[in-house]
Amino acid sequence: MKKCFDNNKYIKLQSAEILKRVKIFDNKLYLELGGKLFDDMHAARVLPGFKSNAKIEVLKTLRKKLEIIFCINAEDIASNKINSNVNLTYDIDLLRLIDELRNLGFKVDNVVITLFTGQPAAILFRKKLARRNIKTYIHTYTKGYPTDVDTIVSDEGYGANDYIETTEPIVLIASPGPGSGKLATALSQLYHEYKRGIKAGYAKYETFPVWNLPLKHPLNIAYETATADLKDINMIDSFHLEEYGVKAINYNRDLKIFPILNKILYKITGEQIYKSPTDMGVNMVGYCITDNEEAILAANQEMVRRYYRSLADYKKGIVDEETPQRIKILLDEANVDINIRKVVSHAYNKTKKEKVPVIAMQINSHKIITGKNTIIMTAASSLILNALKEFAHINDDINLLSPSVLEPMLKLKKEIYGNDKSMLSLQEVLYGLSICSSNNTLCEKALSKLDKLKNLEAHASFFIPIGDEKLLSNLGINLTTEPEFYSKNLFWE
Repeated sequence: MKKCFDNNKYIKLQSAEILKRVKIFDNKLYLELGGKLFDDMHAARVLPGFKSNAKIEVLKTLRKKLEIIFCINAEDIASNKINSNVNLTYDIDLLRLIDELRNLGFKVDNVVITLFTGQPAAILFRKKLARRNIKTYIHTYTKGYPTDVDTIVSDEGYGANDYIETTEPIVLIASPGPGSGKLATALSQLYHEYKRGIKAGYAKYETFPVWNLPLKHPLNIAYETATADLKDINMIDSFHLEEYGVKAINYNRDLKIFPILNKILYKITGEQIYKSPTDMGVNMVGYCITDNEEAILAANQEMVRRYYRSLADYKKGIVDEETPQRIKILLDEANVDINIRKVVSHAYNKTKKEKVPVIAMQINSHKIITGKNTIIMTAASSLILNALKEFAHINDDINLLSPSVLEPMLKLKKEIYGNDKSMLSLQEVLYGLSICSSNNTLCEKALSKLDKLKNLEAHASFFIPIGDEKLLSNLGINLTTEPEFYSKNLFWE
């Protein structure tokens, strides 16, 4: 895909807009983070040129004026809720995020445990944080929420929550995942700040939907496909239209909550600061798109990827049947044909011919290569070896893995796992290739081409082993799969 987004312009505009919000208030802004802080791969896929860590780059420009509060739902701690993007429980992922941000020079000293009702796991987690010198605060269910504004904005409501001591003008409210209580934490802080005579403000760092693009623009439809399991729906912001006569796009949950949120903010501040949910957002993405046609092409491809992933998730029991059905309706609305994903038919045809699992990958505009399960290695392993040979201009007949390395690895796997799991995984093949590169210049040359795999499109004819799937993702390959198990075994790894 050609670039269609100016990332440098985005960093400049987004950071400037945040600073404008700080000045509107009493030099104190609570900024709720919408979406991912790191690795926003959805944005990077639908807007080629958008860097996956663009939000971090924006925040880096504000680092000297910013600190971060993390929220985590006590129920998520108690239930060991998993962040599927990194395969970590929310509590462990929170620790990871704090480490990463601190390593980048951000101030992260405070964690809020929200919706606390005495969960033992949450108490243990608080003690763990205390031992690492991280301040933790407890927030319970807000009395009166959502309808009794007088109680919500009182010492019995937000006033019952701990006040979090902060020192910087910008306080980013972040979390390891949705439903962590970021909005309630921000509003609780506003209540306490106003009681202390500080006229602080609230805003939300947004990326999607893109408010100043049409409702049915493919970028906004692609966002709907990404949140189909949450049943999010993009809508015209009726409050914005009524106030300004301008169409702006928001999503159903923000529109639904706005009337009560507006009342709460008015009760706290005595002013009607925002006239619409769109007003609350800080989102300059739409001003940084440089090629609308390329953005449309990228968004269309993402819709198809999301459709295949939803079919796979349904087969695995992760989502209900309604999710792929909703995405198919969105595809039809956008007039997007799933056959635009060329790798699908290649994987299907090769599997039909070979009767084994196959992965097809498009390496340039006119060439698609494949890899298949063999006696000694998985389809992902074969695919990546074939791709590296292609990029390094190495003859296909040459075996990169030396028998002196390959044979002991295969023997060890058979001894440990038996014949059923003796195929070499992608990770094992890359380790083997790395070992061989110490005295084989072709292997060294092949490994030097790993960066060429980033952003390539691939499709598997069956579910592939989880380890291979994760490693393909780490290499930056956009993989989809047919919703088919190759084995009849119920346990899949």
